[in-house]
Amino acid sequence: MNKTTLLDYPGHVAAAVFLGGCNFRCPFCQNGDLVLRPESQAAVREEELFPFLEKRKGILSGVCITGGEPTMEKDLGRLAGRIKEMGYLVKLDTNGSRPEIIEGLLKNGWVDYIAMDIKNSMERYGETVGLRNLDPGRIRESMNLIMKSGIDYEFRTTIAKELHRKEDMESIGREIKGAKAYFLQSYQESPGVIMPGFHAYNRAEMEGLAAAVRPFVPDVQVRG
Repeated sequence: MNKTTLLDYPGHVAAAVFLGGCNFRCPFCQNGDLVLRPESQAAVREEELFPFLEKRKGILSGVCITGGEPTMEKDLGRLAGRIKEMGYLVKLDTNGSRPEIIEGLLKNGWVDYIAMDIKNSMERYGETVGLRNLDPGRIRESMNLIMKSGIDYEFRTTIAKELHRKEDMESIGREIKGAKAYFLQSYQESPGVIMPGFHAYNRAEMEGLAAAVRPFVPDVQVRG
């Protein structure tokens, strides 16, 4: 758990709760230990989490549930629902691979903001997430659910030179045409990367990639 963050929930002072494990194996992922070896991370018990949130009422306004991939957690709905009952706004970070879970959270009103990672163009999705036989249909389903949900949301892509080209960005733009907001964030090398060795575009190049999406999504920003 990150007890206080100004970055993870736009416009809010929040706490971030990290759930371990993921069904993707994105080689550029910076949370390698959390994805591959979640048992190696310090665990926070519910008996610690909820009293902490109770004490922080009035200081924190939101809780970001992130990962890993939170929709793999069978008790995600119960966790999000209990946090909502405490009066907090809930933001979910997801890779969009389990639209049925997202749909359930939306129907129950358990999330207020969703940030979905769009890993790449549909044609290169499997390659980018380390699962070459991935069916991108479920990714499209999640995109559509989120765009029609009526809640705040954003789409975002972590950009690496070896994986993302202008034509990929144009393809992503066509997939999310009319979306509220889309953020590009540059790959950063770190000790936690699953497969080190990728490279980042410079700022001017990132702005060029953002420009390729703007005909489809007017609010495109380079983050960081």
